[in-house]
Amino acid sequence: MRILVVEDEHLIANSIKKGLGQERYAVDVCYTGTDGYDLAVTEDYDLIILDLMLPGMDGLTICQKLRKKNIHIPILMLTAKGQIQDKVQGLDAGADDYLTKPFAFEELLARIRALTRRPKDSLDSILEVGDLKLDTKSFEAKRKNKIIMLSSKEFSFLEYLMRNANKILTKNQIIAHVWDYDADILTNTVEVYIKNLRRKIDKPFINSKPLIQTVRGFGYKLG
Repeated sequence: MRILVVEDEHLIANSIKKGLGQERYAVDVCYTGTDGYDLAVTEDYDLIILDLMLPGMDGLTICQKLRKKNIHIPILMLTAKGQIQDKVQGLDAGADDYLTKPFAFEELLARIRALTRRPKDSLDSILEVGDLKLDTKSFEAKRKNKIIMLSSKEFSFLEYLMRNANKILTKNQIIAHVWDYDADILTNTVEVYIKNLRRKIDKPFINSKPLIQTVRGFGYKLG
């Protein structure tokens, strides 16, 4: 899952990025409203954490412009302001939720989970494709009830494939959703992870149909 954080206080922004990274989210950070807006309209995100007071373009303006462009990514407004009127303005501008600084990181995580559960294809924390099961809360993967040990990035990679089961995904789509924007990733990195996942979820189960498929010339699909 990929999140954009637009926050001009570097310490807060980098702390959020570090904490969410430990929770297996891919996180991009911008420190100005202008840069944040540019990324929001050109990249594909599952959630935006947006400060209200920003240099270049404020959070309210960003919300309004995104909604006018019919970009309906969930937006969590993050600000030091706590007055009711500020909250109302943020929600009226198109934000989906509002969190006042300072905040507990656990509350931020809870609000992120609530917002990303809203899309129909993200309702379940338990993902199943055939006899493969992924629990996004306990970070446990199983096939035929046998636990599969995955690295943090392998888990994120597999989650993205399972949330898009039976859809062909290009290497660029996978990179955009699994890695941060500033990560130095080559397209053959995707091939390496596909090979590792096949070794863990397909090859040990010789009596089951392989789940990861290569669609030559296009990309990969799971199903």
